[in-house]
Amino acid sequence: MFQTHLLSEALGQKLKAAGKVLATAESCTGGGVSAAITEIAGSSEWFDRAFVTYSNSAKMEMLGVNVDTLESHGAVSEPVVKEMVLGVLANSQANIAVSISGIAGPGGGSEEKPVGTVCFGWADSNGWLKVATYHLSGDRSQVRQQAVETALKVLCEKLDA
Repeated sequence: MFQTHLLSEALGQKLKAAGKVLATAESCTGGGVSAAITEIAGSSEWFDRAFVTYSNSAKMEMLGVNVDTLESHGAVSEPVVKEMVLGVLANSQANIAVSISGIAGPGGGSEEKPVGTVCFGWADSNGWLKVATYHLSGDRSQVRQQAVETALKVLCEKLDA
């Protein structure tokens, strides 16, 4: 948790310095990224909102994820997190965003998508878009914690570039 707090503080400083405002769309982390961000005093200056879209219907209704994308690729997929992150930008005041969908376990995994498979989408209003799949290890809590930290780290790296 200490690492998460440091990452959140660093991200806040970078967002503020860059004049950026962040929003999130989370599934398997259940709002963990937004909770880490809002632990930082003053985060209202650089954080707009969070979408916790755990169900497929929430992903479609709140973020505009296409039913065909969900049916073709499944909720834990790069095409879905891409649509999620673009939906965040379209449905918020943010100019940079992250989306997360994964299988934290202990159940729900498959041979194709084992427990610990987490897909991320990052985007900004200038056209930057990155999607990636990580294979995280540990129990449910550890996978979720690593997912939160990964989301924050990549945002920090983008803002350092």
